Amino acid sequence: MTSKLQIYLFSFLLIFIAVATMAYKVKYLDFPLFSGEDKSIFNIEAKIKFEGTGENAFISLALNEEQDEMFVYNESASSLNYGYTTAQVDGYKRAEWAKRHIRGTQTIYYSIDVIEDSSYISQKTKKYISSKPLDMNSIMTQATIAIMDDAEINSADDLSMTAKLIEKFAKEEPTQAVGLFKRRYIHSDNDLRNTLVTLLKFKNVQVRRLGVLKLKDGQKNVKLTPMLEIFSKNRWQLFDIHTGKIDRPENLFVWQRGGVSLLDAEGVINSKVSFSISENAISSRRAALLKSSASEISLMDFSLFILPNESQNAFKQLLLIPIGALVVVLLRVLIGVKTSGTFMSVLIAMAFMQTQLIPGLIMFLSVVSLGLIVRSYLSYLNLLLVARISAVLIIVVGIMAVLAVIAFKLGFEDAITITFFPMIILAWTIERMSIVWEEDGAKEVFMQGGGSLIVAVLAYFVMINPIIQFWTFNFPEFLLAVLGVIILVGRYSGYRLSELYRFASMVKKK
Repeated sequence: MTSKLQIYLFSFLLIFIAVATMAYKVKYLDFPLFSGEDKSIFNIEAKIKFEGTGENAFISLALNEEQDEMFVYNESASSLNYGYTTAQVDGYKRAEWAKRHIRGTQTIYYSIDVIEDSSYISQKTKKYISSKPLDMNSIMTQATIAIMDDAEINSADDLSMTAKLIEKFAKEEPTQAVGLFKRRYIHSDNDLRNTLVTLLKFKNVQVRRLGVLKLKDGQKNVKLTPMLEIFSKNRWQLFDIHTGKIDRPENLFVWQRGGVSLLDAEGVINSKVSFSISENAISSRRAALLKSSASEISLMDFSLFILPNESQNAFKQLLLIPIGALVVVLLRVLIGVKTSGTFMSVLIAMAFMQTQLIPGLIMFLSVVSLGLIVRSYLSYLNLLLVARISAVLIIVVGIMAVLAVIAFKLGFEDAITITFFPMIILAWTIERMSIVWEEDGAKEVFMQGGGSLIVAVLAYFVMINPIIQFWTFNFPEFLLAVLGVIILVGRYSGYRLSELYRFASMVKKK
């Protein structure tokens, strides 16, 4: 395999790995591709009110189970001097409060934060618990047979039979059999749901009760909406007990699932629970990090996000250096811009990011110009190289300090940030330019110095781009693609754009 082919394969492999990793984080970890994208976070608060009678109080609330496309975090309970714990009862999670000798009206709270996440998959197996049948006499049994036989005949499977059954109970003028159930058993939506469950079980349909909340901002003191789930074709299908099947439930959060009670209260009277919902916005990036932190093992466990904030801020700057290097490679290899040193322009561009562009340019030109004047005098002293550069370094520091004080006195506060300039590089640049001046003349110095500033300015604009800054830190694998491009450009050996003027005379004028 030739070296040229190896370079192509290696470069495209790096680019592919970078793009694939970024796509994985966007699709499966729900990372935003651009900064500024927001997600809605819903705070659901359950308020339990009751009256104490002087006895020992025990309150038990059914809690939400894990569910697909809904990421739950930040669970908290608020209750004054109550003992609080969570427990598994009949396989379902419940919150439990206890306190002795309670009197008067009491209120306790339980809240969670919910983020809608289409990529989130529940890790728990959903349970199926049978419910108690209605106490029916022979007349009601005959009515059940009539209703369900008709629903079965006019349907193709359990899903369509459920839809047909809901349609029967939704009619304003129901059949005689449906009317019997409505008069005897149905006085609320919960009663309607329980009746539908009993009838479906008569045909051995796997059905499950649900209590859901509509995630909508500003809701106060709302109750759970009763719904059904039918198991068919290897999945659970949601049904509204009034309208029928819901193909794509949007903003529906399941709080209660199965035949378990929502609220159990012992030693108190007039207990009730209601829910309030509020909506806020957080960045999509933070939502993805919250989701990843909930996993025991994830890609985020080996990312920059686990570092302290101070280290993260440092890497936000360091990860931009390869971007500046790419700009240098493109301008030097393809355009042919001359620079003083290879990557000094990148360091100057990073200094511009701290000082801002215009103040940075002024300070850079001032320091280098004064440094060249001092360096011209040191050349007459015939010092050794190390001593000469050390002397230039000390002088550069002094010049920077003096210019910073003068600029600050004049009201230019940005001058304080001049300390971000790489002093060692500046000293070596002054030394290098002095040698070039002596050997090749002032023209070459201006060409190299001007080229360095042009590259630094262009690198500065690329490095301050919000998209580039967001990608380099949140998708550090993006730098693999940068490396692949640099390797591809490094193979180029043709004419540079700046060299084309040599052949201008060969072009025939018409």
